[in-house]
Amino acid sequence: MDKRNALRAGAVSATVTLMMLLSSPAMAYTRDDGDDPGSGLSIGQTLGLFVFLPLFLFVVIAALAGIPWGKGKKN
Repeated sequence: MDKRNALRAGAVSATVTLMMLLSSPAMAYTRDDGDDPGSGLSIGQTLGLFVFLPLFLFVVIAALAGIPWGKGKKN
């Protein structure tokens, strides 16, 4: 990649990042009609849902991918 393309990619990335940071958070503080949010998650529920569950699923999928499924050497 030459310097011009790298500079262009950097400029586009910086512009997109800046626009995302400066944009409004989609009216998150304004309640809509019919909006009925539930109770929030506790710290344990949040960690379990967003940290431990994905790690557990990763380990299970990696273990299943590592199992030899009969493609080994036959006697």
